[in-house]
Amino acid sequence: MARILVIDDEPNILMMLKRMLEKAGYDVDIAVNGEEGLALFKKFPADLIITDIVMPEKEGLETIRELKKEYPNVKIIAISGGGRIDSREYLESARLFGAEKIFKKPFRQKEMVAAVKELLSGNK
Repeated sequence: MARILVIDDEPNILMMLKRMLEKAGYDVDIAVNGEEGLALFKKFPADLIITDIVMPEKEGLETIRELKKEYPNVKIIAISGGGRIDSREYLESARLFGAEKIFKKPFRQKEMVAAVKELLSGNK
């Protein structure tokens, strides 16, 4: 079973993604910021990471950059509802940093599951 790490500081988004992905058959770990996410990934490597961009402690762009530097083959999906600037700008930066897929919040659950399946099928 593929392992997915979800990093988001919004408890509702975190739990929705966890339930949705577990229902789709994945093993899911969760973290509330990039710092916690990186530590968890080092202990329990995931096949795919879904990370928010705007978070306290360590934000998503920094998290993506660090992950891609140490683990260039890790698959990443970036999500954002925006912040000080429009979410499209955050998400385009995430793509430049190495995220394979980007989603603006709110996103359709069906589209997220399809993106996860697509990225993980390349791992097999």
